[in-house]
Amino acid sequence: MAPAMGLKRPAAAAAAATATQTITLPPQGVAVRDAVRGAVRDAELPPRAPAMSAPAPAAAVDGVLCFEEVEGRRWSYVVEGAASSAGKTGRVSARARGGSAAPVGATFRAVPLQSPLPPAEEIMSFIRSYVVPEGFPDSVTPSYVPYMTWRALKHFFGGAMSVFTTRALLNSVGVSQSRATSGAVAINWILKDGAGRVGKMLFARQGKKFDYDLKQLRFSGDLMMELGAGIELATAAFPQLFLPLACMANVVKNVAAVTSTSTRTPIYKAYAKGENIGDVTAKGESVGNIADLLGTGMSILMSKRNPSLVASFAVLSCGYLLSSYQEVRSVVLNTLNTARFTVAVDSFIKTGHVPSLKEGNLEETIFNPPWRHQPVAIGSRFGEAFQEPASFVATRPLFEDERYIVTYNPAKDKVYALLKDQAKQDDILKAAFHVSTDPKLLP
Repeated sequence: MAPAMGLKRPAAAAAAATATQTITLPPQGVAVRDAVRGAVRDAELPPRAPAMSAPAPAAAVDGVLCFEEVEGRRWSYVVEGAASSAGKTGRVSARARGGSAAPVGATFRAVPLQSPLPPAEEIMSFIRSYVVPEGFPDSVTPSYVPYMTWRALKHFFGGAMSVFTTRALLNSVGVSQSRATSGAVAINWILKDGAGRVGKMLFARQGKKFDYDLKQLRFSGDLMMELGAGIELATAAFPQLFLPLACMANVVKNVAAVTSTSTRTPIYKAYAKGENIGDVTAKGESVGNIADLLGTGMSILMSKRNPSLVASFAVLSCGYLLSSYQEVRSVVLNTLNTARFTVAVDSFIKTGHVPSLKEGNLEETIFNPPWRHQPVAIGSRFGEAFQEPASFVATRPLFEDERYIVTYNPAKDKVYALLKDQAKQDDILKAAFHVSTDPKLLP
């Protein structure tokens, strides 16, 4: 019996690409060649079609163009219609991932590599996109979370208080009283806002204190914000004094607003890792606005029951100030100011231990009342340290070889360190250690 063989050939349709034609070969060599040539001619294939059609199944199986990661989720882009396009045209163009060919005219689609998230996780992912920076928590420092928590609470109480203070202002200005004309109300309100803008300009002279004493200024600004809110509340008890009280309150609150705005960027910069300060700032402000809206909504619901203005304001003020203090205290700055430097020097002198940055920030004094006595002053002015020329003449020879002068003023019970114009960082450090010792041990 004559031998038989199988010849696979691609056809015009994709289903015929795997069709097998069986040909009976006669024993004569010439007849074999003629039979093979006839089979190829009947299939109407170009001479190189069998060689080019071989990669077509691989393009359909291994047609991954690339991978993509978006917000922590991975996607793969795969070629579609590979087998059909290759069978119809017999041509390929671009090469897919792994060297497999992508047929001409083929399309691609995105395939998620993770299973779809549950609806609850989808909602949480949507919320996170508004309240935390991209790459959280790796894109911010560890102290970012407690800071933003206390900041949100502070804005919550602040939004709640604004409802009561605005209500008091409107009542006292005469909106609820028929005897007040709309023109008088408008003039009083414009004068109130104009006084506030003057307050913004007056406090801008603090200069570099916004950079190195920003925690102290930030908390002081929140105290002033509460003071201004209290003055606004007082207009309800003294409506005849609306204009002077409202102007005073607006000046104080605008000074507080300048403090908050000026210290915001340095604080956010301390939390940012890399070049994401804009993202950290945007998400921080978003958290504050959300908390403010929630507090406002809660206060509106409370006001419908006509609670006591004084009692409500007292409770909300306590919550606001507590949140503000904890917010500022949770900030960890990588630089030394006078307060943090004093903590480090005192700790080293007393225990021989230099505190870490976090320890120094936690032990830093946030609020210094004006009446609190400060026994040490570094970088003082000449007129503050010396009351008479004789004391300077007597002290100067003792520090002839130093780039600073340390003196004790018994009238003020205070130690002063004056820096000479050649003083460098090492000299400032030495002077700080010098003034931290007992005044009786001074030369």
